[in-house]
Amino acid sequence: MEENQKKCYEIAERIYDLDVKVYESVGSALGRTFTDDRQTCVENLTRLMTLRPQGHLLRSELALISNMARTIKDEEVKAEVMTEYDAILKAVAELPDGFGKVDILNKKRAKLNTARTKKKFKKGDHLVICIGRTQGSAGNDIGFALADALHINYYDVEILQEVLKRLDVTNDAKVSGDKDQDGLIEDKYQKNFGEAKGLKQKLHDFNRYHGLNKDDAIFFNQSDLLCKMAKEEDFVVMGRCADVILANNHIPHISIFITAPFEQRVKRYMEVNNLSLKQAVHELKKMDKKHRKYFQFYSGVKWGDAENYDICFNSASYGIEDSVEIIERMLNKIPGVSWNKKEA
Repeated sequence: MEENQKKCYEIAERIYDLDVKVYESVGSALGRTFTDDRQTCVENLTRLMTLRPQGHLLRSELALISNMARTIKDEEVKAEVMTEYDAILKAVAELPDGFGKVDILNKKRAKLNTARTKKKFKKGDHLVICIGRTQGSAGNDIGFALADALHINYYDVEILQEVLKRLDVTNDAKVSGDKDQDGLIEDKYQKNFGEAKGLKQKLHDFNRYHGLNKDDAIFFNQSDLLCKMAKEEDFVVMGRCADVILANNHIPHISIFITAPFEQRVKRYMEVNNLSLKQAVHELKKMDKKHRKYFQFYSGVKWGDAENYDICFNSASYGIEDSVEIIERMLNKIPGVSWNKKEA
C-alpha cells in the first residue's frame, strides 16, 4: 500500500473507532455517524482522504462526531474523546492533500487590513456565527477551523440534512414504535427519503410536508431547527439563510460574508479539485448562481451585499488561519465575552 494511502487508512480506523466511542459514551438514539461495517466505513473514509474533491464530506463527518462528543456528560471521557479528535484533525491536516491545505491568501493584499466590530450580545445569549461565502473562497474551511478554535459545534448543509433526517425518523418511530433488532430506531427512508413512489407515497409526502413542496418544507423545518439550536448552544453555521432566519426571529447572531477575487478563487478551485481552468470557471459560476438564487428566493435579501452582514472580508487578503484570527478578535470586542477562551 502506498505510504500516503497507508496513513489515510490508519487515520480512517481512528475516526471509525472514535465514532464508536462517542456513540457508546452518549448513548444517543440518533445513531452513529458511520452505520456500515467497520471495513466498509474505513475504506470509504480512506477514499475521502485520498480524493481532495471530497474533502468537504470528510470535514462534515468529523464535525458530526465532534458535535455529538461535546454532549458527553462524563467530563473525563469527554476530555479523552476530544483529545483524540484534535489528534485526528492534526493528522488529517498533515496529509499532503488535507482539507484546508490549499490556502486562499493573497500576500500583497494581506498587509492592508484591520478589523473592528460593534456587535453586542446580552448576557446569556448563545454565540451563533452565520457564514455566507462565494464558492472557492475557503469559507467552509474558515468556518470549520473557527468552530474548532472556539470549541463549538459546526453545521453545514450535509450535517443539517442529516440532523433533520434523524429527527424525522426518530419522531416517526416514536409514533409507529418500530425498532430494529438492536433496539435502535430504524431509518425507513435512507437514500429514498422524501422521494415520491406512487400515489400512496405522494399522499404520504403531502401530509408529511403539510401540502408544501419538499424543498420548501425542508427549508421551514431547517429554520425551526436553527432557531431552536440558537437558544440552546453556541455554533457556526454555513449558509442556509441562517442569518436572515435568526434576524427575523430576533435571535442574536453574527453574520459574516466571505469572498475573494474571482481569479483567486478559480486558482484555488483548480488546485483543490484537480480541474482545468475551463471546468473551474464553469463550476464556480454555477455554484455562485445556485447560492444566490437559494438565498434571495428564501430571504428576499440580496446575497453578498455588504450592508446585509456584520462583516464582509476578502479571504485572499488574510488566508484561512488569519481569517479565523480576525473573527476571534471581533468576538473579543463584545463586552464581557471571551468565547475563544472556552475549554474543549
